[in-house]
Amino acid sequence: MLKRIAKELKRHAPYTALGAVSGIIIMAIIAYGNVPSQVSYIAFYTLHPIHVVLSALATTAMYARYKRCKLWSALLIGWTGSIGIATISDAVIPFLGGSLLHVPMEFEVPFIETTEMPVIGIEKWKVVNAAALVGIAIGYWKQTTRIPHLGHVLLSTWASLFYFIAFGIANWIPLLPFILLFLFLAVWIPCCTSDIVYPLLFVREVPGLSKGGIK
Repeated sequence: MLKRIAKELKRHAPYTALGAVSGIIIMAIIAYGNVPSQVSYIAFYTLHPIHVVLSALATTAMYARYKRCKLWSALLIGWTGSIGIATISDAVIPFLGGSLLHVPMEFEVPFIETTEMPVIGIEKWKVVNAAALVGIAIGYWKQTTRIPHLGHVLLSTWASLFYFIAFGIANWIPLLPFILLFLFLAVWIPCCTSDIVYPLLFVREVPGLSKGGIK
């Protein structure tokens, strides 16, 4: 299992790095443009549910693809693999990163937040958990993983980025090299774990894994 994890992390590191660089470019534009933090707040709560959909889709699809599973087990694996790990990626790691950089940060856990979503006015926990169920349903009946994982990486990067700006107050420009590192870590380990490693923990054998990895 450790070899499997190392192999998948190595395969996904290059485009995870590109995603992190794209996040830094966006952050620099926002900082230099003095874009209000409310814009980043709306962006975060737009991207995070979409991220959860793709995460749940990829996790469930990977699990269902290599194991004949019942709907209840797909729900369990898909929900924990998406909600839990997306929260770590989009909220927990940015919060810890900001705190390590001595940036005043607010901490939110979207899937249990009872305040209303911006724009649509629905409670956050309802939207985020519904997003997970949508992703699980799609992944269970259509076991495709390639496109969702690529989209998952970019959305996770941008969601983590907007969490920094929406819930932290700082002069971000001098901190950009450190933010690049935290964006990379926030996506690289959690996303590969959610999409690939986590669902395969519950599968005894994965045909073809030793011949080029997961597609």
